[in-house]
Amino acid sequence: MDTFFLLLNIAGLLLLVGLLYAMHRKGVSFSKRVFTGLGLGIILGLVLHFSYGADSAVLAASMPWFNLIGIGYVKLLQMIVMPLVFISILAAFTKVTIGKNFGKMAGSILGILIGTTAIAAVIGISVTLLFGLDASTIVQGEAELTRGLSIEESSAAVADRALPDQLLELLPANPFLDFTGARPTSTIGVVIFAAFLGFAYVAISRREPENAATVKKGIDAIYSLIMGIVRIVLRLTPYGILAIIARTVATSDFGAIYSLGKFVLASYIALAVMFGIHLIILTISGLNPVTYVKKAGDALLFAFTSRSSAGTLPLNINTQTNRLGVPDGIANFAGSFGLSIGQNGCAGIYPAMLAVMIAPSVGQPIDAQFILTLVVIVAISSFGVAGVGGGATFAAILVLSALNLPIALAGLLISVEPLIDMGRTAVNVSGSMTAGVTTARLSGELDVAMYNDDVTEQTVEA
Repeated sequence: MDTFFLLLNIAGLLLLVGLLYAMHRKGVSFSKRVFTGLGLGIILGLVLHFSYGADSAVLAASMPWFNLIGIGYVKLLQMIVMPLVFISILAAFTKVTIGKNFGKMAGSILGILIGTTAIAAVIGISVTLLFGLDASTIVQGEAELTRGLSIEESSAAVADRALPDQLLELLPANPFLDFTGARPTSTIGVVIFAAFLGFAYVAISRREPENAATVKKGIDAIYSLIMGIVRIVLRLTPYGILAIIARTVATSDFGAIYSLGKFVLASYIALAVMFGIHLIILTISGLNPVTYVKKAGDALLFAFTSRSSAGTLPLNINTQTNRLGVPDGIANFAGSFGLSIGQNGCAGIYPAMLAVMIAPSVGQPIDAQFILTLVVIVAISSFGVAGVGGGATFAAILVLSALNLPIALAGLLISVEPLIDMGRTAVNVSGSMTAGVTTARLSGELDVAMYNDDVTEQTVEA
């Protein structure tokens, strides 16, 4: 009988995949198919959850087939992340405007990313105090204790490092190792390596223009090839979102979510306020925030469902360049830097909330000095946070260890981590795109006509 229900679940998934494909064949827009995939995934997930239960054997046997589509899609995106980060940064240096204004452009992007992360920390602190969240009131079950011990063990190499040592860890001693993603800071290592090659290109272009032209031609060719792969993979987005959200809803522990509802609610309020800050920044820059929401919606939706800032990078860059009017160079820098620096959700709000929740358990008063110290540490620690699942935990380890707070308590929220991480990732990606759009606007390089254009379809079908 279990085999029958397993086949029934797989058939249901394939039927919905076929429906999305039929919509594609009929020329239904990419955005509509993405949102349809989300809606169908939620419905299918709820049906499976209430039909079998989150811990049922049938559901456990079904999920690997859902993962084949959902996780398989995320892996394809992750496959192109490191090559895309590398070639995007390098190609940015071949743009004449970037070559002339690199310092100002990079400074603006980094300033916005780090500045908004500091603001995110303040928001996280404020919301935690407003809701009166306290780690001592959270019941620790076996899963929480196990997770806490795991975090404590894995943090041994990080917690005892001084800040200079942590900054040294960002440098790519072996860039080819970083291309494999072997270190938590591999992404920023690849960014730094690509930047050095970019500066070398700028120097060559001044001394040996003929060789520079050859190098530029090769870089542009590789960039076109990588972006061709990106377009192929992005076509699978509706199917990936369908499978990912169905699995998430079907296997969620609704009881745990209900018991920790206060923290979940506080987290999403903080994330919503931070997203509002992004819209305010765009408004101050003279841009319509409603237009931004409409055009960035697909990328933010995928970030929400996939919980991977790195996996969203292709959509991030594509959205900036083809919908928001950001030049390639600025979009590439903002997207790539945003993977590892200044993640507003994972490296800003989350560790700040955890620190304020945990501090009373060790007798640390939440006074002005503690809050100021926490904001500074959060901003500094936001360098090198991995843009994949687990980045928030890594950021929390850095912040809690710097404040001498018990790291193991970071495992208290394991049961609602996936739910909160969805919102955090979307805010991370929004912060990255806000940095790119704002920088392009301030430098006068934003294609305002494209930004204000009513056409909202992603260029992924070609």
